[in-house]
Amino acid sequence: IRSGKKIQVFNGHTSYVYAVEYSPFVIKNIIDNSNVICSGSEDNTIRFWDIRSNKNELYMIEGDDEEDFGICCLKFIRLKKKDKIKDVKYDWNLCYGSANGPIRIWG
Repeated sequence: IRSGKKIQVFNGHTSYVYAVEYSPFVIKNIIDNSNVICSGSEDNTIRFWDIRSNKNELYMIEGDDEEDFGICCLKFIRLKKKDKIKDVKYDWNLCYGSANGPIRIWG
């Protein structure tokens, strides 16, 4: 914590936030450092935020209303692409756990 002061606030979730994770995605960044964070909430949404601004979220994923009942944890994982056999290629996927038990992978 460099400044000892709050430097940004991201508003949008309507309930408790249980998970925050840096995403591997880079948006218009010359250095290729991640500038996107991802948050999961009891409001059953996963939201993506550009940490360079205090603007609204970049993207939102809604959990399954009948099965999830809130997002408890999330993690970005790399999985092999099925269509590349000779040159092994990997793709980023988002794995999340929900309050009701299912674990889901988005790719």
